[in-house]
Amino acid sequence: MPLLIHHSDSISDVKLRIKTICHRIRITRQKLVFTTRELARYASPGPDYGVTVTGGSVLHLVLKKLYDPLLVSLITTSGQVFYFHVDLRKNVGYLKKRISKEGNKGFPDVDDQEIFFRGEKLDDNRVLGGICKDGNSVIHLLLKKTVKEAIVEDAGKDFLLEPLLLNPAVKLPQVIEDMIDRTVDGLKKGNPPVRTAEGTGGTYLMQDSSGLSYVSVFKPMDEEPMAVNNPQQLPLSSDGQGLKRGTRVGEGAIREVAAYLLDHPKSGSKSQVEGFAGVPPTAMVRSFQKVYNNPKGVDSCSTKNAKVGSLQMFMKNDGSCEDIGPGAFPVEQVHKISVFDIRMANADRHAGNILTGKGEDGRTVLIPIDHGYCLPENFEDCTFEWLYWPQAKVPFSEATLDYINSLDAEQDIALLRLNGWDVPEAVSRTLRISTMLLKKGVERNLTPYQIGSMMCRETVNKDSAIEEIVREAHNSVLPASSEATFLEAVSMAMERRLDELIK
Repeated sequence: MPLLIHHSDSISDVKLRIKTICHRIRITRQKLVFTTRELARYASPGPDYGVTVTGGSVLHLVLKKLYDPLLVSLITTSGQVFYFHVDLRKNVGYLKKRISKEGNKGFPDVDDQEIFFRGEKLDDNRVLGGICKDGNSVIHLLLKKTVKEAIVEDAGKDFLLEPLLLNPAVKLPQVIEDMIDRTVDGLKKGNPPVRTAEGTGGTYLMQDSSGLSYVSVFKPMDEEPMAVNNPQQLPLSSDGQGLKRGTRVGEGAIREVAAYLLDHPKSGSKSQVEGFAGVPPTAMVRSFQKVYNNPKGVDSCSTKNAKVGSLQMFMKNDGSCEDIGPGAFPVEQVHKISVFDIRMANADRHAGNILTGKGEDGRTVLIPIDHGYCLPENFEDCTFEWLYWPQAKVPFSEATLDYINSLDAEQDIALLRLNGWDVPEAVSRTLRISTMLLKKGVERNLTPYQIGSMMCRETVNKDSAIEEIVREAHNSVLPASSEATFLEAVSMAMERRLDELIK
């Protein structure tokens, strides 16, 4: 659609104008991409990102979530997937009538339909908007066969899914082996992956053997934002740079796995205990299924035609942090996310990629997902939504301090290399510096807010404190200096800045 943008408009102004034109698309649901960069900082004017106001400039709008009308993904037992846009105020009975009208596709009559959502058979009077209690705007429904056998087609069992072990000496944790086995069982039963309409890349929900529940989430590397087979048709990256500065197209899957590996538990083995931040179990896999996005088509199931990507355990949830105010979140839950994000220099932490759930004690649990932009090669795009939550200004607990003091960047780098990632030196440097800042910050009793603020830019063109520290260290050492010498210079500059902060 045509859109008039003034030279002085901020990104927030542009999103507000889109909201005015397209009713119900809230500002928080919008992602704007210009050329190969997301316009993420609301207060920054367009020119800071290089957005011109000449005719013909193209902004790509990606919706984080779709609201009224609701997008319904309908999966038949034969493996077919169909999409319907339905008013969220309508009920299941209305949806059945819509389905029956698609007679040319072989759908059964209304009386012969059974529709399920997450294992629950839906009554005709259920309102579609009320079913979506977890904040997801895409409802995936399973249309079961009836006695009339109205739909008879190939179940599509032509598939491949196997772990991709970059180091054969490394044994997968049992929880990951179980996740892969359950995902394979679902594919064997002819239950196809379901591509979600949300997000900027290709994301597929993998079903279990019953076809009534999700087991895992597959993200192919070639369908990442600005990759060659990206289903959202974002522009291709001309220089390999990812959507966030300091990341590379096609490396999101590796970073997803790295986030899981480095989310160490407080104690015990990673194979038996979940990590401190609760990052879902994640592994690199190779997979083929005909529903994956292949614009040029593929002729057969084979290793050659398989996609490589991350497979992450699907986490049952009640929605995301976008759906509730942060005041309801326990302090220790916010702190575990903040420790993880600071250490990993997360360039994409927003409320939509923190899920909410309930623990065994009934208290709210936060579940961090989407870590394809962790461990960037620089700190330019670090973004932490929790900085603006009240819990971020509460000091860390003793237990959290003990965990932070146990972290060791060198051991983390060795662990990533053991698992087959040839970690770029720039990424190793990021991890060393961010871990250093976290540990030196808590030594001075700084809060998550104080430490996190040092890593995030206030505007696009104003460097963050950590970037200034790194630049100061660069200027103080000789060009041929060793990494150890450079890090010592960073440490000294960082301590001076931190000491000024607490005066």
